[in-house]
Amino acid sequence: MKPFKFGDKKFLVPALITPLLMAPMGISAAELDIKITNITSGLIFTPLLITGHTADNPLFHSGTSASAGLELVAESGSNDHLLTETTNAGAIAVNNPANGLLLPGDSVSTNISTSDNQMYLSIVGMILPSNDGFVGLDSWKIPTTPGTYNIRLNAYDAGTEANDELRASMPVPPPLSSGVLALGTNGTGVINTIPNDKVHIHPGSVGDFNPTGGISDINAAVHRWLNPVAAVTVTVR
Repeated sequence: MKPFKFGDKKFLVPALITPLLMAPMGISAAELDIKITNITSGLIFTPLLITGHTADNPLFHSGTSASAGLELVAESGSNDHLLTETTNAGAIAVNNPANGLLLPGDSVSTNISTSDNQMYLSIVGMILPSNDGFVGLDSWKIPTTPGTYNIRLNAYDAGTEANDELRASMPVPPPLSSGVLALGTNGTGVINTIPNDKVHIHPGSVGDFNPTGGISDINAAVHRWLNPVAAVTVTVR
C-alpha cells in the first residue's frame, strides 16, 4: 500500500501487480508432433535421436569438432553415448522412434513435450552407407505459434573418419548385405585422409559401378545422393 494525496486528504492505494511480471521467466513449454521421412532412394537411417534442449546443449554444430557421442552415432549408429551426454545436460529425448532402421521412402512419427527453457529441437541419425555421415537438424528454434512447420534436413559429415567408402569401415546391416541395396566388395578405397575434421555438410558418395572391385564398395547406381535427405513435419500444439 502507498499513500495517494487528493486535495488535503491522503488515501492508501493498493499496489498493482502485473500478472506477467509474476510469471516464471524463460519458460517455453511446447507439445510437438514430429514426422520424419527418409526422402532418399538408397540411403538408410540408423535409429534416430530427437532432443528438445536449451541453446547451450545442441547435439552438434557445423564448423565444430564432433563430441565423443556424435562420433559414435556417425561412425557406428549407436546413440547411447550421445543420449547420455544430452540428457545429463538437461535435455528431453526420444530415442529410436522407428524401433530400428528407417529405409528409403519410410516415415516415423512421434511426439515430444518440452519445458524449462527447452526451446530448440535437434535430430541426428547415421546414414548408411557412409563412413561418418549423419542426417541432422541443428538447434531448430521451436515456434511459439501453434501450427504445422515443414523442414528439410541435410546430411553432415562428422569429420572423424576418412571417407574411404569401404564396407569394412562401416556398419553393414542386412539391407546392405543383400538385395537391391547391397554393397559391393573388394574396393581399394576412395581416400585415406580427413580433409575437414570439423562437422560439415557431407559431400556425398563417389561410388562406382563395379560390384566386386573398383575404388568404392558403394554402388553409384543405387547409393548416390544429394541433399536434402529427410523431410520433417513438426506440429506445434
